[in-house]
Amino acid sequence: MKRARIAGVGHYVPERVVTNFDLEKLMDTSDEWIRERTGIVERRWVEEGETVSGLGQKAATMALERAGIDVSDIECIVFATMASDHEFPGAGCFLQEKLEIPGIPALDVRNQCSGFLYGLSVADMFIRTETYRNVLLVGAEIQSTGLDLTTRGRDMAVLFGDGAGAVVLVASDEPERGVLTTHLHADGKYTKKLWGQYPSVTHHPRVAPEMLEGDGIYPKMEGRYVFKHAVTRFPEVIHEALKATGYSIDDVDLVVPHQANQRITEAVAQRLGIGMDKMFSNIHKYGNTTAATIPICLSEARAEGRIKDGDLVALAAFGSGFTWASALVRW
Repeated sequence: MKRARIAGVGHYVPERVVTNFDLEKLMDTSDEWIRERTGIVERRWVEEGETVSGLGQKAATMALERAGIDVSDIECIVFATMASDHEFPGAGCFLQEKLEIPGIPALDVRNQCSGFLYGLSVADMFIRTETYRNVLLVGAEIQSTGLDLTTRGRDMAVLFGDGAGAVVLVASDEPERGVLTTHLHADGKYTKKLWGQYPSVTHHPRVAPEMLEGDGIYPKMEGRYVFKHAVTRFPEVIHEALKATGYSIDDVDLVVPHQANQRITEAVAQRLGIGMDKMFSNIHKYGNTTAATIPICLSEARAEGRIKDGDLVALAAFGSGFTWASALVRW
């Protein structure tokens, strides 16, 4: 049976660095408050004119170079993102134009923080069923342009950054190497615990002047509620992947969680019974880049030698929906 192997991974973050001290000038917050509650020191925000597909293109180019695969060999694009460059079409089509590979399918996956792992599951199944041999999977986000940069919105505004990560997945016959298993979950009764209310197709018209007068256009989160569920679902779904493959947490060389909050990452490590040396974290540099966090982590971990050939890597995510997911990958 064919298996999807990660042949190359890349990432890109905007050049503009926004520190906690920069945010102090915009809202009533402090570097100490942000560090203590989130672990974030700085994040990257785009400049005017940068696009989600543009970030994705730069990450994809790095991944392709590292994989040693020509862009013309890509047979399918799966793009995980909360929002495209415009309301429609999807970001995958904008990326396809930039990469100059017309004709192949381009699929957007909108599962927010779990988007990359949902996309990995889709790409893996395309390869396992021999539908495609080479799939480009991208996770990219621009969050900074949709944040309330006032004291009213500080709880959310301090969390998010912009960036992109990409992996090239290729069909492989190698036993016990590649994507070993993926597990996806959702529970829609929690949709309004972490969500964006406007714009909305359920309103007539979907965009109206009065929507701009309040704060409904900005993301909302019940932080304590999300935290409680995240620290439960992360270890739960990782153990699900381990059970499906017959491995134990001791067999895992590195755990790469979605970068939501450093306190969540530390709590998950404790519940898994492992040290922080076995958890990869870069939230202090980039904040929460939603669907881009895991591939950015993979790119940096690989470059730093934290992931070596033959390593067993556990991936896990939790986010709005609520959605959560895991994957186990033999590098």
